[in-house]
Amino acid sequence: MARQPRIHIDGGYYHVMLRGNGGDEIFSNDADRYHFFMLLQEGVKRFEHRIHAFCLMSNHVHLVIEVGNIPLSKIMQNLSFRYTRWFNNHQKRTGHLFQGRFKALLIDEDHYLLELVRYTHLNPVRAGMVKSPSAYSWSSHLAYTGEQTVPWLTSDTVLSHFSSHLDAARKSYASFVMDGLSESHRAEFHTGGKDRRVLGNDRFAEQVLEHSLNTRRTLTLDECLAHVCKVYELETSALSERTRVRKHSEARAVVAWLMGKFSEESLTMMATYFHRDVATMSTAVRKLEKRLITDSEFKKKIDLIHDNIKL
Repeated sequence: MARQPRIHIDGGYYHVMLRGNGGDEIFSNDADRYHFFMLLQEGVKRFEHRIHAFCLMSNHVHLVIEVGNIPLSKIMQNLSFRYTRWFNNHQKRTGHLFQGRFKALLIDEDHYLLELVRYTHLNPVRAGMVKSPSAYSWSSHLAYTGEQTVPWLTSDTVLSHFSSHLDAARKSYASFVMDGLSESHRAEFHTGGKDRRVLGNDRFAEQVLEHSLNTRRTLTLDECLAHVCKVYELETSALSERTRVRKHSEARAVVAWLMGKFSEESLTMMATYFHRDVATMSTAVRKLEKRLITDSEFKKKIDLIHDNIKL
């Protein structure tokens, strides 16, 4: 059965789960965890989303993310790719670190946000690692209680549900979390409802599914190749040839950048398609993004391709 496309809603709240491949550990030491935090911080700034909660376990990660107009898939592909590269380099290993695609549920903020944040922060307790969430350093719980400072975390949305005064909100939040200590595994936070991409009542599910049907379509690779090659006056097959001609490499980078922005194709998939190393493709895309800021003529060319695609 073909996998269902992800649902993107501007301002949507998602429960995101990243798991180690085959249950393997994804953090070997605190340096790995701090680097993951750095990538989260950079992602918040670059992709203009908010992180409302997080919990780093040994072999998986929970995140509660509120997206803007940039799809979650773009955010998570960048995060998982960059962290995998870091981890593999420091562990002298190769291959996949994470298990397939990340798992994400679009949640009904009004009914589930507070409970999801509590569920996320209690994950180490359920796993038997600690007796209290305050004893675990690698979740956002201590930032909510004021015992840690995490500049890139958005905690005021949740805390505002408890009180308009910060100290009172933190105390009420802490009591709310402790009230859930006996809470066991909640399958709905992992599998969703009737539509496994959504967690909410029937009305919420109907609204977001209707919205998703009416939103901007996804760019296909064939369409992208056709428009890029037309502007660069190249045959599609030329982009996969073993050549260092600048026009060819630039066109490849444009295709990879557009597909990353307007589809769910990962950079790894694009590198495989073009028979290139993923690190090389990543470098080319980063250079392209910088050039869009400094080179007005190049930006005009990219704008022309974008306009022709008419997304």
